[in-house]
Amino acid sequence: MGRDVLGARAVASPLESARFGCSVDRLTVHSEHPSSYSTVREAVLGSAADVIVLRYPADRVDWFAKLAMLGRTAIFADSLSYWRLRAGEGRQPEPAQGPHTTRVTDAAAVTSLVSEIFAAYGSHYSANPLFGAPEALAGYQEWALRSAAEGRCLALATASSDTYLGLATLDEQGPRTEILLAGVVPEAQGRGLYAHLLKGIEDGTLARGAEEIVISTQGHNTRVQKAWARYGFEPVRAVLTVHLVKDGLIP
Repeated sequence: MGRDVLGARAVASPLESARFGCSVDRLTVHSEHPSSYSTVREAVLGSAADVIVLRYPADRVDWFAKLAMLGRTAIFADSLSYWRLRAGEGRQPEPAQGPHTTRVTDAAAVTSLVSEIFAAYGSHYSANPLFGAPEALAGYQEWALRSAAEGRCLALATASSDTYLGLATLDEQGPRTEILLAGVVPEAQGRGLYAHLLKGIEDGTLARGAEEIVISTQGHNTRVQKAWARYGFEPVRAVLTVHLVKDGLIP
């Protein structure tokens, strides 16, 4: 789905470009590597992409108005809330006889789970009329399949392990585990199962000697943020997503 980029430089996103049928660049400003607005402005003006997906720290409250004056249609796409947990400090659920986590690599199972969990997910793609919902869902499926092929996909299974109830894809590098996608299928929601998925992630993080877990979601997704808070996660930062679209492309 595109990687974060240091130095305020627009970078082509070939997977998104092919999926949506228009050229897409990614441009991300990190809070730990701050860039001035002038640097971002030059990167935007230097991009020939149809759409620039720009992410920057939410405390740059004056940027959106300036971005809207750069000759592109500016779409406020979402606000991401990032949360963090120190590994070993989670409020894990009581051990249960039924649900448990297991690594999953089966492509059909992963594709089906992503379809069930994220079919109605309101991501930043939903804000842009150039990006169709089926293509966005296909992108999440492709993303999860890459994680599964690399052994970084965790499923929440029933006691008999013949049914999957939830899924998490992970970036497990160095001292941090980042949860990329995570959720429970709709018919299993409201039963406290999501906490068991988080427990499996935390146990795996501790097992490899890592120190923390991070996760993010759209600001409007308060239900899952309440679940993170109950588990012991704390909010740490907010990031805004803006799509800068070439004038004339949106009907």
